[in-house]
Amino acid sequence: MAQKSQTGGTEKNGSSLPYCKSDFKEGALQWVTEPPQGRVLLVLSMDNTCPSSSFDMDLCAEKLQSLGVQVPADPWRRLLQEGVLRPEVRRYLFYSSRGFQIAMAVVFYISLWTNFYSTLQLSPLGRYWGAGVLVTLVALAVTVLVILVIDRHQRKLNVNTDVRLAAVNEIFIKHSVILGITGVLDGPHNILQLWFVHFSPKRCLQALAAHITQLQGTQAGLRHSLDQLRVVMDVVVQPELGREEEAPCEESPLLSSGGTLNKDPVTCNELLRLIPEGPPEAMAQQLLVIFSGCYVRLLVTGRLPRAGAGGHVEHSSVPCLCQFIQTTVLHCHHSWVRGR
Repeated sequence: MAQKSQTGGTEKNGSSLPYCKSDFKEGALQWVTEPPQGRVLLVLSMDNTCPSSSFDMDLCAEKLQSLGVQVPADPWRRLLQEGVLRPEVRRYLFYSSRGFQIAMAVVFYISLWTNFYSTLQLSPLGRYWGAGVLVTLVALAVTVLVILVIDRHQRKLNVNTDVRLAAVNEIFIKHSVILGITGVLDGPHNILQLWFVHFSPKRCLQALAAHITQLQGTQAGLRHSLDQLRVVMDVVVQPELGREEEAPCEESPLLSSGGTLNKDPVTCNELLRLIPEGPPEAMAQQLLVIFSGCYVRLLVTGRLPRAGAGGHVEHSSVPCLCQFIQTTVLHCHHSWVRGR
């Protein structure tokens, strides 16, 4: 439930994130002043249903400068365009939005109820009045279970969106800012929102590096946790030099080709570790960069679990970034209550 703040915006319960809100128009910005740790600086919005729309980068750069964030615009603009504004990524963001999933849940419930009811009519139980009630309860229970599974999956690191923002966050985290992207439904329009959150990484970097140093005593447990952070990359297979010249005459083609054949490059799948081996501080820095997008996405949507004392987010019940990483990746056993 949102409450009006004194600045004319809203404040989400549980996460305590005040921000000035305006209409969801292309290039609309919302922000707060004097941001403490973990507070939203500004939000850049665009209509994802229009293929030609994009974020207003010039307006964003001006607002960042007015907030004292001096970041060269060209590198992060290019990385943002190549990372999350590609057509296939925008389609994924549309199909994974909450509004689309709610519509699919309704369709799933109706089709499930129809199939259960028609199947039950073939048996003797279909003649009783309680058959419809039973079918309704079963279909509702299965639909709720599917929704909970999807919701649980969305709380994890998303390779298609969160990891794609890692290169941009690597630039902004040096200026105490991290980014995350979400999608909301505004009537028939799917609105993409790019969130800029104030985050000073110094204390989290020190705490996370110290924790990794402790875990390095149990090398197998640490490596097992970090080995789960892998992505599949398509790698072009390079032919060996001189292989064609060294081939025997029997293996030469019978028909000589008068022109060059346009062949697609041969590719193979390769697993790439997101967190390679290295010093604890370098591994901690990489973890902060990789999980910044996921942290911001869960923070602004109120999906982060509640944290106890010892966090680096002042006057808030949400965990800081290093606590979030320790619990979700490094599997520390803290008593956290799941927050919505």
